[in-house]
Amino acid sequence: MTDNVLPRGNETILIVDDHETIWDFLIDALSELGYSVLLAENGLDAVEIYEANPHEIDLVVLDMIMPKSGGHQTFLRLKAIDPEVKVLLSSGFVSEEEVADLLEQGACGFLPKPHRLPVVLAEIRRVLDQEK
Repeated sequence: MTDNVLPRGNETILIVDDHETIWDFLIDALSELGYSVLLAENGLDAVEIYEANPHEIDLVVLDMIMPKSGGHQTFLRLKAIDPEVKVLLSSGFVSEEEVADLLEQGACGFLPKPHRLPVVLAEIRRVLDQEK
């Protein structure tokens, strides 16, 4: 697939995932398409990075299952910092109830793993292009 088919952007995205293969894939793909990408390897780091970069992170792609603060707890902490935070949940192993709960609390969507790049990029653009 060529770059001109995949949606490009210039926003800043925080990837929160504890698997190197996942973050390598996402960082490489998003960077090539013009996005700025930050990485947090766990929920505690994600909260610190988000707090340290106020109003600079346009979207958080948040893995649900991680050490040192899972996705659910991390999502609630990010919402406490910024009620307008845009979060896309991501997981291969999570209950539908947990996802539904966070969607009700303001998460913007859910990306099942394994990630397929066109699906990930389309969902990122959908969320970023929504009016607040």
